Formats: sequence, C-alpha cells, structure tokens
Amino acid sequence: QVQLVESGGGLVQAGGSLRLSCAASGPSFSSSVMAWFRQAPGKDREFVAAIRASAGSTRYADFVKGRFTISRDNAKTTAYLQMNSLKPEDTAVYYCAADERGYFLTTTGVYHYWGQGTQVTVSS
Repeated sequence: QVQLVESGGGLVQAGGSLRLSCAASGPSFSSSVMAWFRQAPGKDREFVAAIRASAGSTRYADFVKGRFTISRDNAKTTAYLQMNSLKPEDTAVYYCAADERGYFLTTTGVYHYWGQGTQVTVSS
C-alpha cells in the first residue's frame, strides 16, 4: 500500500514557477514508478511525467518537455514536479500516482495509487 499527499499548488502568473511535492507513505515507495497527471475542467486526466524507482529514467508529455522536471528523493519518500515557464493552459488539478509494478507507462489505468490532487492556476 502507498498513500500519497500532494502539496505546492497555487495561483501563479504566466511565466512563473511552482514546485509540487508528493509525500508518500508505505513500504513500496522506493520500488515504485512515480508519476504526475493533470486534469483540467471538462477534460480527461492526462499524463505529465514519470520517473523510475532508481530515478535514472524519466519521461514527459510533449507539452511539458523543457519546462517541467520530475524528481524524487527516496530517503524522504517524496516525489517532485518542478514547473517553470507556466502557461494558462497548464491550469489543472495535478495528481501524483504510484505504480508498484514498475511498468513506467503513461496510462492512468496502470497506476494503482493516487493522491487527492492539488490545484494549479496560471493567470494570463
């Protein structure tokens, strides 16, 4: 079992930055793939970024490449999403997710554990 709690969301102007944190509890964090997804009003939840358990490999959605960085600290059992050059279209609820099986995929159905989400609002 993995429990996830996101924090760090808020209101920021376009071009600004935020860092989201995902605090995890449970014995499986260090072996789990961690990911971030987001969901805007009226839209499906979409993949943003993922990182392998060893933190050696990452993958990103095309629309965040070069702007967002996913990282993790296994000692602190926390995953992060550094978001720079934010745009109004980045406005969404951002969710942290974990997959104990290590599939490293971009589909929501693979991830068994989810946080409650944190709101990110980017004003123009």
